[in-house]
Amino acid sequence: MLYYAIVFLIIALIAGFFGFFGVAGLAATIAKILFVIFVILFIVSLIFGRGRRGI
Repeated sequence: MLYYAIVFLIIALIAGFFGFFGVAGLAATIAKILFVIFVILFIVSLIFGRGRRGI
């Protein structure tokens, strides 16, 4: 999922460079949403992953 966030970020940067601000804004928004979802899932996996260990 982090891969897709980076891909959409690169698309947003390239589109912004060439002047397609509507596409750039949409791609940047998608990249932000995917990054937030990635971070939330990462934190949840850290919290619940620690509980499974017997240490």
